[in-house]
Amino acid sequence: MTLKMTTRTASCSCGQLTAIPSAEPIRISVCHCLACQRRTGGVFATQARFPANSVTVAGTSSTFVLVGDEGGRCTFHFCPTCSATVYFINEGLKDNIAIPVGAFADPTFPAPTVSVYEERMHGWVQMPADIEHMY
Repeated sequence: MTLKMTTRTASCSCGQLTAIPSAEPIRISVCHCLACQRRTGGVFATQARFPANSVTVAGTSSTFVLVGDEGGRCTFHFCPTCSATVYFINEGLKDNIAIPVGAFADPTFPAPTVSVYEERMHGWVQMPADIEHMY
């Protein structure tokens, strides 16, 4: 039996910077940490993690290193023209590339299976009943 890969393209708002994974996500997660809230301008961030060697990046990016709530460092790659983040690399997971789910602009993208930093979750937010809760 052959599994069919879904081809997905993540891009910035102007289309100059893209990331195309050739593998299915390793993990799809929601993060409620304050750093992610500030970075996205939303009440949480949702990202899909892929093996780094499966992601083809095209275009020019600027970078910003963000230190998270507990000291972890991530290098965010964003478009220097429109400023949209297309991918990031967690210092502790250099074999992976994380892509914000919204960069795919695909309502059929699979749902997250993990929720982290829930102690910082806004009281009115509800996660799916079957999601794994961490921290």
